[in-house]
Amino acid sequence: MKTEASKPFPVQVMTIGPGSQPQDDGLEYLPMPQDMAIFRAPLPPDAVDPAALRQVCTLLAQLVEDMQRTPFGSTGYPRIELTGLAPDVVDLLNQTLGQGEVSAMVRTSRVVRLQESAFAGVWRVQELCDDGSIASDRIEACAMPEVLRASVVTGGGRRLDLLSIPPAGVMNSPALLTELLDQSGRYKAGRPAHVINLTLLPVTPQDLNYLGVALGGGAATILSRGYGNCRIGSTALAHVWWVQYFNSMDQLILNTLEVVDVPEVALAAREDYEDSIARLAEWLVTLEAEAEAAEGEARCADADVMKGA
Repeated sequence: MKTEASKPFPVQVMTIGPGSQPQDDGLEYLPMPQDMAIFRAPLPPDAVDPAALRQVCTLLAQLVEDMQRTPFGSTGYPRIELTGLAPDVVDLLNQTLGQGEVSAMVRTSRVVRLQESAFAGVWRVQELCDDGSIASDRIEACAMPEVLRASVVTGGGRRLDLLSIPPAGVMNSPALLTELLDQSGRYKAGRPAHVINLTLLPVTPQDLNYLGVALGGGAATILSRGYGNCRIGSTALAHVWWVQYFNSMDQLILNTLEVVDVPEVALAAREDYEDSIARLAEWLVTLEAEAEAAEGEARCADADVMKGA
């Protein structure tokens, strides 16, 4: 995966609109990747406080240990609370973890920002107060943080008011909405996704608009970057997501509605999780060597000061 350690955490995620509306509202998307995303380890910081780097090493060692002893998919997955740590330690931790392909925003009683790190399945999660200050800051290691999964249920449950006489130009959207209502009502966690591929169906612009208005916007917005860009938005109907795939030229190439916990494209897989454990362990060795070197330089500097005195 590509990482851009110089970016501030977290990446801003725009709200995803339903359907294929014109995008002339001035909102800005994340930059489009121009090639396949591959893993690239973050770069060690050039000059850091040795004490802060040592504390980061301790946190990452705890994370690796917790991930090694926690099977993928466990309910009680690894969480490390960072609230209360010194800002320079948190900033350095963000730099050493880097940024991965997936970012998200959840808006319920609080705004929650999520950013996958360069290590797939390792997430930075921040809950914000109304004034924008950070109420909670943590690392979570899982396929997708629970706060986003829960928002699909707590933010859903809506019953759609279908018009007896659809607007002019509407063809297939009333039938699709009836299908979605049925699938949403019968959905149970863990079931395979029920996918409606709008790209392959005869739907008009009026159909798309009708679907968007009827489904409404949900609490969660996700952006997944790979070959191109996948924008994912939950709807006001429980477990129903609108998923739009764009190529590197920002052209819509696949438009789907999915009834599922979270669309698979946004989730870290078991192989990703296991690979991240190995990569984090290797990265930790590098950081510990950096910490030892920084501590050695600090001791030498202190000795020079003492001699000068």
